Amino acid sequence: MDTTQLLKGVLDVAVLAVLRAEDGYGYDIVRRLRDAGLGDVGDASVYGTLRRLYAAGSLSSYVVPSDGGPHRKYYAITTQGRTALQAQSLTWRGFAGAMSTLLTDASAGASSNGENS
Repeated sequence: MDTTQLLKGVLDVAVLAVLRAEDGYGYDIVRRLRDAGLGDVGDASVYGTLRRLYAAGSLSSYVVPSDGGPHRKYYAITTQGRTALQAQSLTWRGFAGAMSTLLTDASAGASSNGENS
């Protein structure tokens, strides 16, 4: 299954969740998302999401100088971002529960009809 469309719908909440525990810079956030299992997430999508969340007030940013390369722009979740994450988490749990029910029912129905899943 192509996860591209699924990722578009959940990338905001995924980025906020990654930043809930620890601030991060762009590539670090991409890496953490991939390490969490979102291997198909694109760099450009994450950077666009960071800009959008920053513009909406869900993230703040600050620059950290680097001796060995360019300065890094770090992002941190704001109080508004934490509130949005909490609301989106509730929405996600409800949606995921409904999908699990549908998929479980679909599997049970296919088995009882002699169909392969």
